[in-house]
Amino acid sequence: MITRSKLAEQLREYQIRSKYDWASVSFFSSTSKVISSRVDVAIFVLWELVILAFLVFSAVSLYFKHLRLAVILFCVTLLLILCMKITKQIKLARKRKRRMLLPLSL
Repeated sequence: MITRSKLAEQLREYQIRSKYDWASVSFFSSTSKVISSRVDVAIFVLWELVILAFLVFSAVSLYFKHLRLAVILFCVTLLLILCMKITKQIKLARKRKRRMLLPLSL
């Protein structure tokens, strides 16, 4: 049986968990709502370093007049950015779904 004290305890635990959202160090992210753990921050920073490396390699290949390689690297970079955005949207949807499972009325 669900009692009022159990609901209040669940709500307190949820508030404590949501209080420890880590700030995003992401250049590409517009919000830090999705990133909730150090592992997520590390993954997004790693993605951003890979994206930055592809952009630098694209610029270097353009400098050495390898247009085809520069375009390919730029397209890969855009694909990585798109994958990163999709991953963030999926995580946000999961977080919203979890939030809806918590009973709000006491």
